[in-house]
Amino acid sequence: MKKPKVLIFSGYGLNCEDETKFAFELAGAETDIVHINDLIDKKYSLKNYQILAFPGGFSYGDDTGSGNAFANRIRNHLWENLKTFTQKDHLIIGICNGFQILTNLGLLPALDKGNKRDAALVPNKSARYTVRFVDLKVENNTPWLMGIKTLSVPIAHGEGKLYTTEKIFNQMKKKHMIAARYIKGETCNYQSLKANPNGSLDDIAAITDESGKILGMMPHPERAMFFTQLPHWPILKEQYQRMRKEIPNVGPGFRVFQNAVKYFK
Repeated sequence: MKKPKVLIFSGYGLNCEDETKFAFELAGAETDIVHINDLIDKKYSLKNYQILAFPGGFSYGDDTGSGNAFANRIRNHLWENLKTFTQKDHLIIGICNGFQILTNLGLLPALDKGNKRDAALVPNKSARYTVRFVDLKVENNTPWLMGIKTLSVPIAHGEGKLYTTEKIFNQMKKKHMIAARYIKGETCNYQSLKANPNGSLDDIAAITDESGKILGMMPHPERAMFFTQLPHWPILKEQYQRMRKEIPNVGPGFRVFQNAVKYFK
């Protein structure tokens, strides 16, 4: 079976390309990290890929708002190519800064199909950059999260509070576009932390477009690829040994990338 090909965007402050590449390749995909300038100069073409990934980072230093300048560069130079890509049976993921880029582009939630920005990721309620593990409850059957009920993954952001109007929020709920919400799970309990780390509307951590094929999420699944990346893995290991259960190797984030690869098989 031919492996799906993934293009991972790079350039101007995105800095999670290598981790994202590793995650996709571990799941069985072929990947290319491509600087946005090389796409603009036609050294690479979106036509050769089935999956696009906008990784985390601080594009353009977040100077004009998180993900805004990178989104403008795409809109000014690659918009028609990207629109064509979204109209085919392809997958797109935006993680953290990548999520911010997708909302600025209007690809999420994209309710009016006019690619107008109708949601935003604004500064955390705490007004602090926050790094910690969170627990998620999966809310819809996007291909990216198929078969996953809960997920424990880390966050690392200063602007992750999802905001939108009541009208847009109600439409998102009605059309099942809320992909995951923050919940009080085992890593939160272990760390004695609140479920919602940023004050996001209705505890929303991830959303999709109406097709479910475009996913934006603030947490980083590529940073939870192995069991030993969980904050409470020593305790879990002890519990598994006492119950004579096999100690897993992969972590909860692995399934997100595995699902994307399986979609094309």
